[in-house]
Amino acid sequence: MAGVTDYLTFAGETEAAFEFYKTVFNTEYDADGLNRFGDMPPQEGMPELTEEEKKLILHVGLPILGNFILMGSDAAPGMQSTITKGNNYHLNLDPTSREEADKIFAALSQGGTVTQALHDSFWGAYYGSCTDKYGIHWMMNYNEKKD
Repeated sequence: MAGVTDYLTFAGETEAAFEFYKTVFNTEYDADGLNRFGDMPPQEGMPELTEEEKKLILHVGLPILGNFILMGSDAAPGMQSTITKGNNYHLNLDPTSREEADKIFAALSQGGTVTQALHDSFWGAYYGSCTDKYGIHWMMNYNEKKD
């Protein structure tokens, strides 16, 4: 099913923030739980992570209200831009097909900046990210296994 989620990025505080959100909304993490950078398979061109960076959160999902899922991660040095208030928020789109992902991504990135081209990710999704010409950050995450 297609959907949109909010994606928050923190400078090393994701786990603490999401533990707080769990208590606020009286809920638990989704089935994937807390995924850490140290759990990620090595990627070509990726710098080696320090032990502290391996402990950072790569991804977490937390159902909060109805069908709404709040997602988040830490920004690891050398892997993402520096986090400042205002650039730590993305709208994550879950399209219904690769074709829809391609079409929406091309439209959103026109006149903007592609930060990661659409590609088959190690977690099984067709993923990419961009910033549109108005400065809004978008993530495209099509996962046919969800369909």
